[in-house]
Amino acid sequence: MKIAVPENVNKMIDQLEAAGYCAYAVGGCIRDSLLGITPHDWDICTAAVPEKVLEVLGKYNVIESGLKHGTVTVNYGGELYEITTFRTDGEYLDNRRPESVTFVSSLKEDLERRDFTVNAMAYNEADGLCDYFGGKEDIKNKLIRCVGNPDKRFNEDALRILRALRFAARFGFEMEEKTAVSIRENAHLLCNISAERIASELLQIIDGEYAEAILLSYSDVLGVVIPEILPMVGFNQRNPHHIYDVWEHTVKVIVNSPHGKMMRLAALLHDIAKPECFFTDEKGTGHFHGHPELGAKMAETIMRRLKLDNKTIESVKVLIKYHDQRPQTKAKNVRRLVSKIGCVAFENLMELKRADAKGQNPDKLAEKLAYIDRLGEIYTEVTSNGDEFNLKSLKINGNDLIENGIKEGKQIGKILNQLLSEVIDGTLENNREKLLTKAHNIIDKQFNT
Repeated sequence: MKIAVPENVNKMIDQLEAAGYCAYAVGGCIRDSLLGITPHDWDICTAAVPEKVLEVLGKYNVIESGLKHGTVTVNYGGELYEITTFRTDGEYLDNRRPESVTFVSSLKEDLERRDFTVNAMAYNEADGLCDYFGGKEDIKNKLIRCVGNPDKRFNEDALRILRALRFAARFGFEMEEKTAVSIRENAHLLCNISAERIASELLQIIDGEYAEAILLSYSDVLGVVIPEILPMVGFNQRNPHHIYDVWEHTVKVIVNSPHGKMMRLAALLHDIAKPECFFTDEKGTGHFHGHPELGAKMAETIMRRLKLDNKTIESVKVLIKYHDQRPQTKAKNVRRLVSKIGCVAFENLMELKRADAKGQNPDKLAEKLAYIDRLGEIYTEVTSNGDEFNLKSLKINGNDLIENGIKEGKQIGKILNQLLSEVIDGTLENNREKLLTKAHNIIDKQFNT
């Protein structure tokens, strides 16, 4: 079969071959090509040891990125390509990385150490597709299968457990039976993996196009890295607004949310505190009073444990804290909420509320979506002139008040906040002339009597 390999990659392969070293495009780029996806990266493997790669391709800008492990990076035509020597891995003692690597001359030996069959294929124009472990057939059958013994693969690098879930969530593949069993039996090894590596895979899993099946099937595995998930699984909400348990509802919200780290994280964690806040009334109906506030605190703990950036943490916390609020469909109520969280957060909150509604009782969906749509319409109306209803958006500032005789900082702050409050309530237009007039009135009544 023919794979459309980029010209730059073919040229480097040809130069290594001409020097007597077999070379191939390898890994994810071959998998994606067979799936009809344009690869983002093209990696090369070769029989040439790193020093020989440097000799052959030294005329290009070569970065000695990982000579110890057999990898050099070549900047060819402004694109970066990793070129790695055929190798086998030594003993893994920490479930993360080999203690040593041994360079070999056999392509098959090199592919044999890789994680999954779909990633263990190589190609060059002379030899065509090199597929020793059935990767092409597994792509056809939509299967994720470990190369060789899955227990060995996962003990070598436990992050492969999450990588398997990530590939399945991305491509809509299922787990081959032995691989699935091994994932569950070895999930505890994820405790040996750094938070940063776990977070990277987790974010891609929840952002996957086919995340729903994976999240529902492997909640026990995800619970190893976020134990707070486990009480959600199977938790009956006992509420007429809900037909799913807390975890099933959460998964529905995730897959109905816009793609992207912040929105998918907010969806994942928005109801994290429900099991802890649950109580039933005298009729046996379930309620979760206070779960948004507690959920925001729990979410922060989880996200800091995963070492996520502060901007993401703060954005997600806001969405969780306000996701269950139902402001009246009046301009002043929308202005008040916008003044608290800002325009960007309000727009994201509407998306989260929409996804949240889609994960509840479908009998009530039309009513809830109509409510959210109305909030959106009011938001568009009240922000049409660019106002975000905070002190910065007022058409006057402290300097204007100072020019009008107000010198005390506390007085300035009180006046500006009173003006903002009236603008939010709709009793005062955010117009410079009208704000100054109102400020004079406040000054006269409060400070000159």
